[in-house]
Amino acid sequence: MKQGPSSEDDCFSLLKQFEHVLESDPLIDEVGFIHPSQFTMLDKEAGFSNEFQPNNGTSSKFWNQDHKLGISTDILVQLCKDAKHVFLLALQEYKSHGNACDESQIKNISCSPCIPESDVMKHSQSVLLLSSDFGTAWNARKLILSKKDHLSAFTEELRLSGLILSNSPKSESTWSHRRWIIKMISQSFSTLQEIITKESELVESIGERSKMNYRAWYHRCWLVSYMTIEQVIQELNKSKRWAGLHVADSSCFHYRRRLMLKILESLYVKGSSAYDKTEARKIWKEELDWNEELVERYVGREVLKV
Repeated sequence: MKQGPSSEDDCFSLLKQFEHVLESDPLIDEVGFIHPSQFTMLDKEAGFSNEFQPNNGTSSKFWNQDHKLGISTDILVQLCKDAKHVFLLALQEYKSHGNACDESQIKNISCSPCIPESDVMKHSQSVLLLSSDFGTAWNARKLILSKKDHLSAFTEELRLSGLILSNSPKSESTWSHRRWIIKMISQSFSTLQEIITKESELVESIGERSKMNYRAWYHRCWLVSYMTIEQVIQELNKSKRWAGLHVADSSCFHYRRRLMLKILESLYVKGSSAYDKTEARKIWKEELDWNEELVERYVGREVLKV
């Protein structure tokens, strides 16, 4: 039984199938790699029988239901190889096309729409969903996005990187890219506080699925510098229960320490941004009392004493 594509046409056909699935369901919010033996089980759980499955070969390679995408492990190596190949070709064409456009502008000659740009974005998306730490693809996306001036381009990038994190929650390149996006948004748009709140919620949800994820919690600590004092107080209240249920995970306590330090910093700010000293003392005392309760309840947990 043939396990994968054997010719160049077959392998690029496979990549086209993959990209077609992504385009046909723009609301995909989770992706994962699954063994071929799991496809039948997933179909049964979704309430499908074999007679209702399309007989075009796609269903044995990709599983897409309820905005969840599963990719067969049988095709991963070949699919990733070909996605990188097509992406690098598109990137090369984009760079040469960009140079041609620059020369045309100098000579006041009109330049055609940059079709290679959309190809780079499409193929880099495919590559990163398969290989999240492929830096060349992230850098190419940064290059293109840095020329954009509308918020939707950056929020869509947050959506894509969130999708990648659903399968690679500890991908340093992906978390780093999200920080770059947030910096770009902070420089030009006024919707940052809403995005910061959603980012914090994302880290907490990933923390539930991916234990001891220091990269995710580092990202959450980094977000504190962009928070208003009201958001800091909200985050203290929201993260308290999580920390109490996960006392072995030092990351959440480091996050709470960063929030507490942010409150201290606000005491030295002049004007309307300054925080009330009496309220700050109250918050610090409550934190110390709560921490003491945890130390007594969970004897031997060093993280509570740090």
